[in-house]
Order: sequence, then C-alpha cells, then structure tokens
Amino acid sequence: MIRGSMVALITPFNEDGSVNYDKLRELVEWHIAEQTDAILVLGTTAETPALTVTEEDEIARISIETAAGRVPIIVGSGSNNTMIAMEQSIKYEKMGADALLVITPYYNKTNKAGMVNHFYTVADAVNIPIYVYNVPGRTGVSLTYEALAEISKHKNIVGIKEASGDMSFITKISRLINDDFNVYCGNDDISIPLMSMGGAGIISVLANILPRQTHEMAMAYLEGDVKKAADMQKYYLDFINALFIETNPIPIKEAMNLVGMNVGGYRMPLCGMEEDAKAKLIETMKAIDLL
Repeated sequence: MIRGSMVALITPFNEDGSVNYDKLRELVEWHIAEQTDAILVLGTTAETPALTVTEEDEIARISIETAAGRVPIIVGSGSNNTMIAMEQSIKYEKMGADALLVITPYYNKTNKAGMVNHFYTVADAVNIPIYVYNVPGRTGVSLTYEALAEISKHKNIVGIKEASGDMSFITKISRLINDDFNVYCGNDDISIPLMSMGGAGIISVLANILPRQTHEMAMAYLEGDVKKAADMQKYYLDFINALFIETNPIPIKEAMNLVGMNVGGYRMPLCGMEEDAKAKLIETMKAIDLL
C-alpha cells in the first residue's frame, strides 16, 4: 500500500512536438531524489489521449527502466473498451509496472453491473495492484458508492484515485478503507481534507513542480503533524487553484517552463495559456517565491 505523494507526471515534448524521452528520464531521476513516493505515468496530466500507442509504450518502458525499482511506477492502462484496458494492463505488467491506474469507462456510460464487470475483467487478467480512477469531470461517468463497494472487494484492486472533488462522496467511500483498500486524493486543493477521512496520500499535479514539498505535506499528516500539513495546504492553495485555471496540464507545464524546467509545449487540441490566466499563474508563483 503506497502512502504519501504520487506525482501525476506530465509528458515532456521537444520543440518539434515529439516526446522528449531524455527529459522524461531526467524527471524520473529528479522525483526519486526529491522523495516522491510513487510516479504515475500515462494519466490525465500526461496528455495520454493525444499520445500514440507507440509513445505510450515507450514512456512506460523508459519510466520503469529508469526507476529500476527505486520508486514504484504506476502506469495508466485504462480505456472505455474493456478488452483494450485488459490488454494494456497485461502489457504493462509484463513491462515491469508496479501498479496500474484504470479509469472508469467513459462515454459508454454503463450501469453498476457493467462498471463492476469492467474492473473485475481487468483485475482478473493481472497480478499487480490496480487503482480505480474516478474523475467524472473528465469522463462524464460518476462512480457510485455501491459500485465501488463491489469493486473494492477484488484482491488486486487496492485503492481509488478520487478526483470528483465531492467531499460528501469522499466521506461516504472512506467507509471502504481497510488494510486492502484505500483512498487517494486526486484534487490537490483538498488533499489534507481527504486524508483526514483516512486517505493514504495524494496523486498530485502540484508535485510536478514542488515534489519535496508535496511529499512533506502528505507525510506530515500521515505522521501526525496535522497543523504543519494544514498550514502547507493553505500556503500553496492559491497556486494550486491557479494550476487549474485552465485545463490541466496547461498551467502546470507553463509553470514548469517558467522556472526553467523546459518540458516543452502541448499536443493539440491543447495549447498555450491565455494571457490573463498566465498573469494570474505568475502572480501566485511569486507569492510562494517560485519566481
């Protein structure tokens, strides 16, 4: 059971729009040095919908190879097509992934039985841990408590990245937390509130630029220093909110480039920030001495 801060890693690009695999290796090494507790590749923040299958496979392979067991690598293997999600999960397990992130099947909008069957089919096909990914703002699908209660019983399904932002729902699903299943925050602005309900950590966008601080915030809470964790949550809140002033990962990549990390641009249909949004981002970065 992973505890602490897991970065939802961006995908770096070269000037010609190709994936910058050298920068990817550099970022993995940096996160290990900065105490990130696990690295998620091929999630939402990675612009996965705009990557080719070949690029996805190479990103997973390089990340696993570079980490070399020093930090867990979680690979996003989900799809709205159950068979594709199963095939990708098997493939990434064979590559050496430590765990998988499987999103709710978007667009199809299945019922409870279909949702449970989707996750059970994928989980039955592999022997590594799976995290369910609930992000209704992206998928148009809201995972119900009743469906998750069934899904969480599978021995290979060990947690959920909960990114609905709905604290009432979070409170309800916290009843499912046990030694074999936990809840992880997928919204940086409510990391500590979610963890106060028993959550084991954060799957974070913020950690792309402040990995050590995000780790320290999560571990402060988990180790009992609630005041330090809450103070850090409040200190970074305006910057966190600015990271979502436009569609993720546009602001986080902009912020990384502003501090000289040179992670490149975006894949269409994403593009650079509007000037007023960029100005707001810069203002919040200056407020926490990032610029």
